[in-house]
Amino acid sequence: MDELVKAFLLHLENKNFSPLTVKSYREDLDQFLSFCKARHQNKLSYFVPSTIRSFLATLQTKDRPARNTILRKIASLRSFASYLLRQGEIEQNPFKLLPSPKKERILPKFLSVDETNRLLATTQNSPHFAARDKALFELIYSSGLRRSEVTRLNIADIDFFNGIVKVFGKGAKERLVPVTDAALHAIKTYLACRKNPRPQDPLFLNKNNTRLSGDGLAYIFKNTAIASHLARKVTPHSLRHSFATHLLNNGCDLRSLQEMLGHKSLAATQVYTHVSLEKLKSVYNQAHPKSEESK
Repeated sequence: MDELVKAFLLHLENKNFSPLTVKSYREDLDQFLSFCKARHQNKLSYFVPSTIRSFLATLQTKDRPARNTILRKIASLRSFASYLLRQGEIEQNPFKLLPSPKKERILPKFLSVDETNRLLATTQNSPHFAARDKALFELIYSSGLRRSEVTRLNIADIDFFNGIVKVFGKGAKERLVPVTDAALHAIKTYLACRKNPRPQDPLFLNKNNTRLSGDGLAYIFKNTAIASHLARKVTPHSLRHSFATHLLNNGCDLRSLQEMLGHKSLAATQVYTHVSLEKLKSVYNQAHPKSEESK
């Protein structure tokens, strides 16, 4: 079974699944296999409804993970079961009769414009990498990039003339996203500090002059957030959420935002509409004759 898991993960990598997704699948499957081995089950009884129900029940009573974490683990197991079915390792899909819990709607956490500006300004205080960090944060906020997307960028992916970045998103889907003048200026300043940068080189480097990793990016964000004295946890996704929220609040339509974020469905983008209530209330207060602000 361990060899089948390795083959499955390699299959995902060949289908251009992101490294973070593959890592999550590996952890979920390892946890499930450890559960089965502890029960001294043979591999033929791993993927049957009763075993899967027992595994999920144990998770919910012992670890008490969030509902969406349970859903992710179910998705990992379901995908692996489908793979085993195609490979002829199992005869029936054990998930066919297993209902899945509804996905918990988690509202995106975003920064206000003032908080965002404070975070961006703090990057200039980095003792050794101020130019890089400034360019990094400006680009993520400018274009709403995911962590994996920004770390995969090469210099050639930035079109300085047209103000566009070519992004390779989930499933290796390519999209073009506008870049602000502030981000373009910050990137030019950063590249001017590097020795002979070539178009095929990674856009962002770490202290060893190799491509900045996702973990390295998270570490930079953590330290910058602490230095900016923000009273909340800040991740690269916080800036992506802030990008989407601020655009929507300033009149961007959902279809355009969906294209820029690289969402497969409009429903994924619609989660940001709730955060436009502040803008909606402002318009309401200005327009309604009974509103105090309209007087």
